[in-house]
Amino acid sequence: MRLTRATRTLISAAFACAALVAACSDAGPEVIPPQVDTPATTPEGHEEPPSIDDGLPNYAANGNGVIADLRADTNRDGVIRFDNSADDDGEDVWDATHGAVFLANIDDDQVSCSPNIDDIEIDACNDAADQIVNGADDALDLARLKTQPWPQAPASAQGKITFTAGSRVRLFKVQNGQYSVLTSGDRLTLAEVKSGLELAIEGRDIVRDSNVWNGFVDLTLTVTADNKTASDTVRMRVSPVMTFHHGLANEATWVSALVAAGNVQMRADLAEAASIAGVAPPRELFTSDSWAQDFFETAFMSMPAANGKQHVIRVNLRSANVFSPNNSRNPLRSAGRLVFGMRGKDMAAIQEYDRFHDQDSDTLNSFGNLETIPPYSFAGKSYPMGRVLRGATATFAPDPLFQRMIEAQSVQPAVYVDTSWLLVGHVDETMSFVKANNARGWVLLVNDPTLARNMLVAQSNAGNGNVPMFVGKYWGSSTPAQVTIDQVLSDQEVMSASAEAATEVAGQVAKLKAETGLTDAEIVKIPFLHMPLRGYSIGYQPGLVNGLYMTEKHFVSPDPHGPVIAGKDIFKTAMQQALAPLAITVHFAEDWDVYHRNSGEVHCGTNSTRRIPDAKWWESGR
Repeated sequence: MRLTRATRTLISAAFACAALVAACSDAGPEVIPPQVDTPATTPEGHEEPPSIDDGLPNYAANGNGVIADLRADTNRDGVIRFDNSADDDGEDVWDATHGAVFLANIDDDQVSCSPNIDDIEIDACNDAADQIVNGADDALDLARLKTQPWPQAPASAQGKITFTAGSRVRLFKVQNGQYSVLTSGDRLTLAEVKSGLELAIEGRDIVRDSNVWNGFVDLTLTVTADNKTASDTVRMRVSPVMTFHHGLANEATWVSALVAAGNVQMRADLAEAASIAGVAPPRELFTSDSWAQDFFETAFMSMPAANGKQHVIRVNLRSANVFSPNNSRNPLRSAGRLVFGMRGKDMAAIQEYDRFHDQDSDTLNSFGNLETIPPYSFAGKSYPMGRVLRGATATFAPDPLFQRMIEAQSVQPAVYVDTSWLLVGHVDETMSFVKANNARGWVLLVNDPTLARNMLVAQSNAGNGNVPMFVGKYWGSSTPAQVTIDQVLSDQEVMSASAEAATEVAGQVAKLKAETGLTDAEIVKIPFLHMPLRGYSIGYQPGLVNGLYMTEKHFVSPDPHGPVIAGKDIFKTAMQQALAPLAITVHFAEDWDVYHRNSGEVHCGTNSTRRIPDAKWWESGR
């Protein structure tokens, strides 16, 4: 809301005198020269807003002379301004171009939370758990609001701040660098109405169920004077938690560090690939759980900051794997506790689970079953943050509470494909994404069992049917895996499972095509066969797509141990040739003993922390 020029003319002289008095008052705000912006996340004391070009304040009023102007960073430029209408227009709506943002302040800036609390309590410790601001770093995590000063307010003037979702947020009044909690309905004194207030807001948690809280907060300033009332409302939204897509640079690679020889070799191969790629070697997670991809997922929240930047809190999600459903205090997969040991400055951890969810589908709660489709536009809709990709069906689905939380974030609407036919049931078993120099910016790598069979048939027809594969490898501790090309082709179980897998993968691809508009030219087929196990399907050969996208030009696949013909492993060559048009170098890591024969691959044993995207989630309008 804005005061008309005629009304401003009537009060200009009074304002000039009153402003001078306020500037000299001990209780008054510091005077800021005209055209100085107020950072929306500044931890400093409140400041008088800048003046407009003609030196007159741009007060808000309802036409009866009472001033009520509450502003946040509505235009999302990282500053709060009163000298133009940018933070005033559309401040009570939230869409692609309007609406202020705040964070769930659930990091641990002073590293005061213990990682050794029981599962049922461990994520309750964070900076929003108390009613104080825990130092300057914590103050930076709070989004700011300001009320416009009304220096000439009559003695009868008083105000109040009311806001919705009171149990979900905490509002602070900021005075002289000190923070005090302001509850909804609290009164503002005459002095506060005259001088203006700086406010700071934090989310006490993320949105976990949109039916309980949709993440929005409406804050209203009401001012009454001489029996007249004016009010002003600002709408804000808490940042969603967003996962990373493979198109983002990998800032850190994680790998479980075990004493098993197979894990030691894989870590050495990863370190060698990292050296060639020119990046830091993987960081080791000291846990007995070899599946680093599965027990945690890296994510982030963000709000606007000055100069087009974002203020970010990184978030590590703990998997909802319930390994001990009868343990009421510590039911979860213990390795996931590591995310709470990672808490710190601008680093949060989250868990959400139903202890009594369907144990038959618990494998779907591992994060090999949570990938992110890179950004795209299709059918008139844009997804600048990408979309979550999970394996789920009506009868074979992840933990409903965790899934509800993922869906409640809203900016990365989930795509579900059928993985119920797979023994492990993870989307990373059959597909992955890499960057490409095409209009979309990426391509899909997808398992093609038929291509694998055709490769072996061609070699058999060329007289190479007796060439072995899986040389020196074992199923279990004593069953040799070595087999010739012709023996594989005559294995009806492998051939049947591979044919069935081809049909199932085609169904997954069809779903992705329908959701994303993918064309055949944007799909790269990667050969490996399947075999049956306990009534489901699993990779017979190491699943080449189930690898680590280490950098834009380097991909680490499991060593396929395929038949070597003319000095080359034909499946290594196929993978290299498939990615060569994308200028991606393929590295191969040994993962047979610890991972492949235990139904996983390189991707399952690693994890990535990726760069915060340049795209800003609030511009999606979701």
